[in-house]
Amino acid sequence: MKQKSFNFKKLKLRIKFGLILLTKLQEDNILKRSEFLYLSGMGAGAFMLPGLSLMGNPIDPAQALEGMDVRIKKALADVALNAARSKGASYADIRIGRYLNQFVSTRENRVQGVANTESYGVGIRVIADGCWGFASSNNVEKEDIAKLAERAVAVAKANAKIQGEPVKLAPQKGYGEVSWKSPIERNAFEVPVKEKVDLLLSTNAIAMQGGASFVNSVILAVNEQKYFASTDGSYIDQDIHRIYPNFTVTKIDRSSGKFDTIRSLSTPMGMGYEYLEPKESSKVKGIVTRYKDRYDILEDVKAATANVDEKMKAKSVEPGKYDMVLDPSHLWLTIHESVGHPTELDRVLGYEANYAGTSFLSLERMNSKKFNFGNKLVNVVADKTQKGSLGAVGYDDEGVACKKWDIVKDGILVNFQATRDQAHMIGLNESQGCSYAQSWQDVQFQRMPNISLEPGKAKLSVDDMIKNVEKGVYIIGDGSFSIDQQRYNFQFGGQMFYEIKEGKIVGMLKDVAYQSNTQEFWNACGAVCDESDYRLGGAFNDGKGQPSQSNAVSHGCSTTRFNGVNVINTARKI
Repeated sequence: MKQKSFNFKKLKLRIKFGLILLTKLQEDNILKRSEFLYLSGMGAGAFMLPGLSLMGNPIDPAQALEGMDVRIKKALADVALNAARSKGASYADIRIGRYLNQFVSTRENRVQGVANTESYGVGIRVIADGCWGFASSNNVEKEDIAKLAERAVAVAKANAKIQGEPVKLAPQKGYGEVSWKSPIERNAFEVPVKEKVDLLLSTNAIAMQGGASFVNSVILAVNEQKYFASTDGSYIDQDIHRIYPNFTVTKIDRSSGKFDTIRSLSTPMGMGYEYLEPKESSKVKGIVTRYKDRYDILEDVKAATANVDEKMKAKSVEPGKYDMVLDPSHLWLTIHESVGHPTELDRVLGYEANYAGTSFLSLERMNSKKFNFGNKLVNVVADKTQKGSLGAVGYDDEGVACKKWDIVKDGILVNFQATRDQAHMIGLNESQGCSYAQSWQDVQFQRMPNISLEPGKAKLSVDDMIKNVEKGVYIIGDGSFSIDQQRYNFQFGGQMFYEIKEGKIVGMLKDVAYQSNTQEFWNACGAVCDESDYRLGGAFNDGKGQPSQSNAVSHGCSTTRFNGVNVINTARKI
């Protein structure tokens, strides 16, 4: 792996912004002077945390609430579309995007960092002489946009000299002027930073009182304000919100030097701050609390701090064949890797290969409508309309209205994921709405929609499922994973592992991972809990493409049992 040089100029900018933000909090009487002095002293470490990055430029928090008049965006869009057509484009679309990110990070009893960023610009995509062209800029003025459209056309015409088959777009009606907004109850960017800091520090305090050696917690909020227009006649304004609270608890056994960790059971969601305001009905008691549509971070950290003690003392698993009972907080990742990625059409066709490989599937296997992906209990759907999910939008980045469709029906592979220029390759007359770009400066391409396992039709609870297991392992939470370049042979770990004997949970295990291949695994599906147990998991940052882009995607499922799966002990040497 090539090591990137560190950008000290950017670090100074981040630290400077952090101090500006803390100063404003003090001026607004949100922070006392003593708190300001303490937090400002943390400035140098605020943005050194792994996994946190600033996409865009630092802004004052109040600026995040400012919008842009849709009439101005339409006028700018018309400039681009007219300029592209005048230069010979047969098709053109424009995306005007404003992307907001907020990070609030804490560790033990102190704030690690607070940052608000904004990225704003325009991307124009065209077809000219049968080939794609794209250009983007952060200069969002009429004259600049007209020149940008001309540049995109010039790129397309240059590409056309070496292009083989011309681009073939599935027909798409124009929707006129329409809008879509995430159905949030409370905009996370309107919530005072102090309220978020207080919640996270309370979370940390519970962990420390419970004997944690270390704890860190974070709230990440995202708002995509996206405007799309095309020569098909669509002018689409969308306001999309996502949120991800999480923590990690670590305990160290000072006598032995051993340590263990447990992460939160939260999941990133396409919701507002209401996700962190739990309702009593959203919690189901069991070994752990199961969170359905709201999340109680204080209750979760209390349980995690207690569970990490048991995890440290757990016995090491004996390798062998087990029935695996997989909680949605774990199974979502297996769905993502073994079902979501191999059914991406560009991987099937070999267009996507360098970033995590291709697929063991093929057009022939899909067209036959006979390929046994799993047994009859396995029904997998793609759905970009699923409320609360990360992938929920009204329209994709090609202006296609989003929908739901079958990927695997009664165990049989029946469809893939496609965009407008891919639809004809699998005999479709319209796109499935799978186009996405991570920002205005990136070209849109085929990205995974929400891919979910449908719940079982017969009434079945988790407790009832476990009663039918003689020898098994119950896994909660996602962990490490490995999968081959065709998304076929794999290995998955997890967060917490419980041994099941003769229908009862008898204690916690450690060093657990299971191995299988995609087809064998999904044919081993033995039971799926009903809709009452259905929950979402997901990823804020699913990577793909070169240059790489990040996509947010959810995967829903109920607790599911897989029979006779091979379990290995990860601590034993081979």
